[in-house]
Amino acid sequence: MASAAEQLASNLNFSTFAKAEDLKKRLWFTLGALLVYRLGTYIPLPGLNPEAFAQAFRGQSGGILGLFNMFSGGAVERMAIFALGIMPYISASIIVQLMTSVVPALEQLKKEGEQGRKIINQYTRYGTVLLGTAQAYAIAVGLESGNGLVNDPGWFFRISTVISLLGGTMFLMWLGEQITSRGIGNGISLIIFAGIVAHLPTALAGTLELGRTGALSTPLILAIIIMVVAVIALIVFVERAQRRLLIQYPKRQVGNRMFQGDTSHLPLKLNTSGVIPAIFASSLLLLPATLAGFANTAALPGWATTIVGALAHGKPLYMILYGAMIAFFAFFYTAIVFNPKDTADNLKKHGGFIPGIRPGERTAEYIDYVLTRITVIGAVYLIFVCILPEVLISQTGVPFYLGGTSLLIVVSVTLDTVAQIQGHLIAQQYEGLIKKSKLRGGKRGR
Repeated sequence: MASAAEQLASNLNFSTFAKAEDLKKRLWFTLGALLVYRLGTYIPLPGLNPEAFAQAFRGQSGGILGLFNMFSGGAVERMAIFALGIMPYISASIIVQLMTSVVPALEQLKKEGEQGRKIINQYTRYGTVLLGTAQAYAIAVGLESGNGLVNDPGWFFRISTVISLLGGTMFLMWLGEQITSRGIGNGISLIIFAGIVAHLPTALAGTLELGRTGALSTPLILAIIIMVVAVIALIVFVERAQRRLLIQYPKRQVGNRMFQGDTSHLPLKLNTSGVIPAIFASSLLLLPATLAGFANTAALPGWATTIVGALAHGKPLYMILYGAMIAFFAFFYTAIVFNPKDTADNLKKHGGFIPGIRPGERTAEYIDYVLTRITVIGAVYLIFVCILPEVLISQTGVPFYLGGTSLLIVVSVTLDTVAQIQGHLIAQQYEGLIKKSKLRGGKRGR
């Protein structure tokens, strides 16, 4: 079966794409949905003073607001209706995934197949509403506390802000689901991807402008370009890397026929946790600096000012904590999304086993042993990819969008999207082969 799929994949070309009408419709739908998303990032909140907010944002763009602005496609710096972006949904998804490992009822739902997944998705939507409401209200109160940011502060502004921001988040959640079902897939990831890519030209232009004014030397700009290309190549290599465990199936007899034993592979990704550790670590580390920026600096105690200064970009404490938190979340999230015991039980249920390893508990221990060691490599890779650009940003003033997290998201989503498109093309070609075989069978019958 695998060889047939590889044969189909090798036969894909431009003519195959030209004949794939369903895929072209899905691509056009995806582009249209992303265009709607980009337009929404320019619709401002009612009752806000755009000039005053733009000035206030420039002073906080290096904190967590800069990270959220990257994920929202610039909606935060314009305080548009999509300013919350899709982050409440991502946070709710992660919280629900964590709870499925702790709450027995949710763990049972996870094992019930499609129906259980629908119920869990509904819980995720409820969590998105709760998180989005809390964050939107906090944003409304924070805007009112600013000097001249709101034209008419009060409950009417707070309610309208909560409705606008929460409505924007729920619309993006729905839009992402539509891209997943009617587009080319990975709807939520593509929305984040579109927001980051939309600002990459500005980041590149800003870097070249720094070179024109003499703030960055030409050799340094060339070194930055080479580093970005090298980091992208590293991300592509590691994200596609797998540790394949050989799985064997014994001979079996069905009726009077004896079927030979089959072999397969259990693929374990080198970076199972994806980009989640980098996002979590960045959010937690940038939070103190952002809160301190909104607060009155003179009112902060001395120890708080010292901590905020030590957690600034490029400081040794920031780098150490950033790397440590990435490593922690890499192991933590991998343990949540991949359960060796469930995998071992499924293998045992279907008669599969790893050569030299007893089925059941010993297989689970072996899978956990291998997964732990490749996660070490994945964590080191994430730390390197995220720390290296951070050092560059702090030392040279390169725009925030060229950070390791943004490159990691862009490259990962691109690889997933290409795989989705290739999957649609293979399915289209496979359906064509089936139709041809049926036609040939019908002609022979006549």
